[in-house]
Amino acid sequence: MTSNSNTIIGAVIGDVIGSVFEWDNVKTTDFDLFNPECFFTDDSVLTIAVADCILNKRDFARTIWEYGRKYPGRGYGGSFRLWLMEDSLKPYGSYGNGSAMRASAVGFAYNDLETVMEVAKQSAEVSHNHPEGIKGAQATATAIFLARQGKSKQEIKDFIVQTFDYNLDFTLEEIRPTYPFDETCQGTVPQAIVAFLESTDYENAIRLAISIGGDSDTLACITGGMASAYYKHIPQEIMDFVVDKLPVEYIEIMNKFDENCVKDI
Repeated sequence: MTSNSNTIIGAVIGDVIGSVFEWDNVKTTDFDLFNPECFFTDDSVLTIAVADCILNKRDFARTIWEYGRKYPGRGYGGSFRLWLMEDSLKPYGSYGNGSAMRASAVGFAYNDLETVMEVAKQSAEVSHNHPEGIKGAQATATAIFLARQGKSKQEIKDFIVQTFDYNLDFTLEEIRPTYPFDETCQGTVPQAIVAFLESTDYENAIRLAISIGGDSDTLACITGGMASAYYKHIPQEIMDFVVDKLPVEYIEIMNKFDENCVKDI
């Protein structure tokens, strides 16, 4: 199938390209973008789940749970795996970056900030109901929303700092040597935002996000959503490489999401 998406596929691409580096970090932007071992992870699964919820007005908790069980073994965190094994669908107070990695569709689907903030909260709190978990999802979706509005990078940075109290006053070069593996929102979302802010185009954004090491696929997923919203162009060869690795169901949802849920602002 061909992807007609130019929105959430930006996040999915980041996940797929970053997948081979999560447990084999690189500390450079000079790496093979088209590693044949790349695959889609939990970041893509749950990004598509949230898009499906918005597209078809489905329940967040039930849909995320169903997607996780339908696509097992994709790198879910330990607490989330336990959540998938239960039927109660009760949140477990997480501030892991899983809430942020799946939030990009929210930033693309709505044309007012209040709705973006509220739906991001709803998408997060079904599992990640810790304030930091909710904040990570909201910050990710808000950055995407502001990028769609045509805001400058400085305006996006200022708004994120003022609204979410994230420290974005660092460079990737400064943190790259010592940045650890960190699965929290507060240890992932600011770094992903800075990768976007320092980037020059979509591909460069993905390379920068992966280059700091850590939870590479999630960093690139979060950055990728912002970059696709801001640059509004993804090189076709990158798109084709990733689409070939996705289930047909995902491509169909992304295409329908862009067609039915994304409006110009």
